[in-house]
This record gives sequence, structure tokens and C-alpha cells, in this order.
Amino acid sequence: MKKRFSYMMTVLSALIIFNVQSVAQEYTLSEIYQKALTSSETIEMARENIYVAKMGKNKALSLLIPRFTAYGTYNWFTEDKYSPMGIMIQPDESATWGVRADQTFSLSARELDALTIAGQSITKNEYDLNTAKSDFLLAVASSFYDVLKAQRALEIANANLERLTKYHHFVQTRVKVGELTKTALLRSQGELSGAQADRLKAFNGVQLARAALMRLTGVEQDFSLKHEKSSSSEVCQLDSLRRSAQERTDLKSYDMQIRMAEQQVKFARGAFWPNMGLFAIYNRADQDPLTSTFNDESILGGVSLSFPFFEGGLRMAEFKEAKARERQARLAYDDLKKNVDIELQAACLDLDTLMGSLKFLEDQQIFARDNYNAVMKQFENGLATSLDVMDANTALLTADKNVAEALYNYQLASLKVKKSSGTLLQLVNVDTVFSPKTVPSNKLVFWHDKNNE
Repeated sequence: MKKRFSYMMTVLSALIIFNVQSVAQEYTLSEIYQKALTSSETIEMARENIYVAKMGKNKALSLLIPRFTAYGTYNWFTEDKYSPMGIMIQPDESATWGVRADQTFSLSARELDALTIAGQSITKNEYDLNTAKSDFLLAVASSFYDVLKAQRALEIANANLERLTKYHHFVQTRVKVGELTKTALLRSQGELSGAQADRLKAFNGVQLARAALMRLTGVEQDFSLKHEKSSSSEVCQLDSLRRSAQERTDLKSYDMQIRMAEQQVKFARGAFWPNMGLFAIYNRADQDPLTSTFNDESILGGVSLSFPFFEGGLRMAEFKEAKARERQARLAYDDLKKNVDIELQAACLDLDTLMGSLKFLEDQQIFARDNYNAVMKQFENGLATSLDVMDANTALLTADKNVAEALYNYQLASLKVKKSSGTLLQLVNVDTVFSPKTVPSNKLVFWHDKNNE
């Protein structure tokens, strides 16, 4: 009876987890990437930074274009006034209007430096966008494999519960016929209760992992995942990966910061040069009453030159500040380059470790399963003790968990190597039209191990 109840609870928990309706969306990792990139607030904020940088370039370009101003005034006086000589000194009313064009620039052409900096800022933000995409895709992959690991952990917990339920049934039978003591029954009941607690913990772990993936990628609630195993023969070629890492977008972004800092030094140095201003004015006037000397229209132009020779040390401070920021940019680039190399080495070592240990863990799992089956047969025939069964079950449970953990960690480690070498984005075609597959509602996508059959 308890075995049947355990089986029903397993099926019910799976149905509750997936909240299956008529049709569920099935996603591979690449499809999850596409879905996530279209709904991520982080990526949209990075895109907005590019737009802001483009507006900054428009602002810098505006300094190279003359400014046109239209103006007009109207004055109404209480009365007209005349001098003793009969010359008008105040009319009844007057009006003035016109158009003025002004252009101010530095003789050092620092406005061109500002335009160059603005263009470099756009390029830098484009690199930052790709860096944000790469970091985001790795976070999506981590969440994707967290769901698969949680689902596999639930399967392992269900299998363990089923084994212990079967074992508890045998113990009960043998206690009744006097072959075992009540101590063995109490031990089996304790182990069964622990397995039920582990299954509940695994059940809640699946829900949490799925919720995290939904938040990160924007997938609907009734989704399922399809795991596509990659080849386990991947080997890190460190020299080749280092060459690829030189093209990482975050390194390019830091390199662009150096160029911007150099240009900023030129911009600050240009403040020591004089400023020139050009202006042209068309002026129109009218008044009532008119006088013989009244000028109703005038056109004029002019040139101005200014040089602030003392500003309390402001220009020198700005120049030294720009030089310090240039040094900072170079140091930041060198620091990142060293960190990238360490990150790449760590990712390769982690991948090699997992690739090497996975084969041994799979062998251990096979041995543990064969050992458990053999011990259970001996126990059924009275040739093994309860302690032997518990030890064999614990070994099998540990082996199942280790294999599942190593398998998904290996898949994620492979992606970390690609991210560290700057090639992760090349695996994802962000322009591909996203069209998820549909699977029948009765398909529960768990990681399936044929050895559990």
C-alpha cells in the first residue's frame, strides 16, 4: 500500500511542478538564449546606453554648427519727446527685429576632439552591450542547468524513495516471520522518513529553479527543457584560446577607454588656446514718428578673439586630471588583461577536471547500482544484513548525485571556457527568428537515465 502511495505521490508531484495544460513549450538552450535576449531589462539598458552615446555625439556636432537666433522687441512710450533744438529723443513707439548668427570655436579645434570622443563613446557602448550579452547568456545557461539539475535531483530522490519503500516492505515481512528484529524495522522506517524529506526538498528545489529561470528569461510558466548533450571530447588549447581572448569585447571596451582618455587630454590642452567668435546680424527697425536720420535696416558682421590668461589654475587642474585618467585607463586595461588570463586558465582547468572525473563517476555509478542489486538479492534470500543494504543504497544515492552534478557542471564549464575566450556570442545568432517547439501536454521532460530502468 505504501509503495502504491509513494508512486502516486511521485506522479502527482511531477504534474504539480510543470502545471501542464494543453500544450507546453519545449526549449533547448539556444532557444532559451533567444527568448531571454528579447525580454532582458539588462540588455535593454545596455542598448539605451548606445542611444545616449549617439545623442552625445549629436550634442558634440552641434558645437560645429553656427547658432541662429531670431529676436524682436516692441516699445510703447507715454509720449514723444523733443530736445530744445527740435530733435526727437523719444518716439511714441518703436520696434526692432532681426536675425543673428554666431559661431565660437577654439583655435586648437578642441570641438573636433569632443566630436571624436563622442564617436568613441558609441563604439565603447557597443562593446559593452556585447559584453553584457555574453555575461547574461552565461547566467541564462547557469539557470538552465540549475533547472535540469533540480529535476534530476527530484528523479534521484524519487528513485531512492522507491528503493527504500521496497526495502521497508521486505523488512516488515521478515520481522513478522521472526527473521529480523524490530531494530531493523525501526531503522528502515527512519531511512524511509529521511528519503521522504529529501524528496520534498528536491521538489521545492525544482520549483525555485524554474521560478529563477522564468524571471531571468521571461518564459511562460508551463515550459519544459530539452537537454542536448555536447561532446565530452572537448580539450582546452590554451594558446589558441588566449589568442581568441584578445578579441573579447570587454578588453576592446577598455582599450577604447584608453583612446578616449588620450583624446580627453588633447581636449583639456586645447583650453590653453584662444577662442575666436564670428557673428553676422541682420537688423530691422521701425518707429513712429520717423526722423530724417532714422536707420530702418542694417547688416553687419564681426570677429572677436578672447584669451583668458588667468582662471585661478582651473585649466591646469583639468589638464592634470585628464592625464591622471589616462593613466588610470591604461592600468585598468592591463589589470583586466591579467585577470582574463587567470579566468581562462581557471575555466580550462575546471573543464579538464570535470571531463576527467565524469568518466570515473559514471563507472562508480554502474558499480554502485550493480552492487545494490546484488545486495538486495542477497537480502531477500537472507544472505545480507540490513546494514549491508543501507550501505549499498547510500553508495548508489551518492553516485547518482555525483554523476548528475558533474554532468551539468561540465556542460556549464564548457560554456565558461567559451565566455572566457570571447567566443560565446558566436554560438548564438541573435538575429534568428525565435519559434519555440510545442510538445504534447503529457510529456514530462526529466533527465532520463536508462540505467535506472
